[in-house]
Formats: sequence, C-alpha cells, structure tokens
Amino acid sequence: MALDAIQEVTETEARAKERREAAQVQAKQRLADAQKQARQIVAQARQEGEAQARAMMAEAEKQAAQTTEEVLEQARQECEAHKRDARTRLEEAAELIVEKVVNR
Repeated sequence: MALDAIQEVTETEARAKERREAAQVQAKQRLADAQKQARQIVAQARQEGEAQARAMMAEAEKQAAQTTEEVLEQARQECEAHKRDARTRLEEAAELIVEKVVNR
C-alpha cells in the first residue's frame, strides 16, 4: 500500500511537472506571438503615418501652387494697370517735352 501511495505521488509530481513545462512552452509561445503582433502593428502604424504624411505634403504643395498662381495673377493685373496708366501719361509726357523744346 505504501508503494502504491509513493507511486501515485511520483506520477502526480510527474504530471504536475509536465503541466508546468507545457505551461512554460505555451507562455513563451504566447509571448512570441504577442511580440510578433506588436511588431506588425508598429509597422502598419508607421506605413499609415508615412502615407498620411505624404498625403498632407501633397495637399500642402497643391495649396502652395494655388496660392502662387493667385499671387502671380494679381501681380499680372497690377502690372497691366500700371502699363495702361503709363501709356495714358506717355502722350502727356511727349507733349510736355515738345513744348519745352519748342519754347527754348
């Protein structure tokens, strides 16, 4: 009977050891899986961040180009206004010069 009890305790200890070892293997596997998943999440977040940054940069460049065109158009219009104004005064200037030359 004592032998049976010793054998039963030995078997129970062996089963407990196997369970502990299996639990350790499972814990290591879960940790490895979690680390792999974390790396994938970080990589995906990095890709999404880079894509978002590219989209924001493209939008900023588009807005800058549009602003540049607007400023250039405004400058063109101002130049044309100055040219028209100068043309109207050109005749006056020529008459003034002729008058001064003739009156000398």
